[in-house]
Amino acid sequence: MKLASIVISLIVLSPCWGLSAAPESSASEPITVPLWVEDKAPNGDGTFDTKNAVMTVHRPTKPNGAVIVICPGGGYGGVVIGPEGHGIAKWLNEHGITGVVLRYRLPRGRSSVPLLDIQRALRIVRTRGLKEWGCDPNRLGVMGFSAGGHLASTAVTHFDQGDPKASSPEGRTSCRPDFGILIYPVITMGAGTHGGSRRNLLGADPPKDQVELYSNEKQVTQTTPPCYLAHAKDDGPVPPLNSRLFHEALRSAGVESEYLELPSGGHGLNGYKGPMWEAWQNGVVTWMRRIKVLGGV
Repeated sequence: MKLASIVISLIVLSPCWGLSAAPESSASEPITVPLWVEDKAPNGDGTFDTKNAVMTVHRPTKPNGAVIVICPGGGYGGVVIGPEGHGIAKWLNEHGITGVVLRYRLPRGRSSVPLLDIQRALRIVRTRGLKEWGCDPNRLGVMGFSAGGHLASTAVTHFDQGDPKASSPEGRTSCRPDFGILIYPVITMGAGTHGGSRRNLLGADPPKDQVELYSNEKQVTQTTPPCYLAHAKDDGPVPPLNSRLFHEALRSAGVESEYLELPSGGHGLNGYKGPMWEAWQNGVVTWMRRIKVLGGV
């Protein structure tokens, strides 16, 4: 069964981003928003989870309208919420971008659970963001790191336009991101994957159709939104083959894609600092300006 049908049934940046614009400081304390009502989070199989997912909205002083939902990594066995979540959101805030950090539920073999959470977060931001947080619903992206990059790449390849019969505005709203930013992402569930991420998402011996479904390089179509990818050549845990496969699939489908392959840095790019970390940030800003997510020359 197509993943979209399951969903319908249920329901970063460098200081040099612009020569003429100075970074903005954070406006206020972050706001934490639960994703699901009454802690009844769907598992995708008709059952519900009492453990809710939450998103934390970091607002800049002067929002420029752009908003990015951030998926931290952690191999689908944890969530690296600090450096790959809240730290990234604060960095986005410096440039007027609203950062939304997603603490998604861990799958524990329930493969659709993280995707349901990111889709729900996108729907909430798109329906509530303009009025409550100054977000443009047409400049809504996703960003992910490592296994969070897999989740973000799943969001850009598995989406729907909402269920017109849904009772809530969120349920009637599209969960398609307008763009994706994937940093040292897990992409494939086949050869070259990160074993721990695959095992935590799909189980120890997943059926072939699930491996195919979540190998996101095989799910790219002409409707997939533009994506930016960055990966170090010497990344051992998550080989750069993952980013290459996705970049090639996007280009083959005629989708805007840019891939920065870094000469060093390993997984995590030297602990989230230094020239390799700064290089992808600079690259992302230039790319977002080119696709009209950000202003500037």
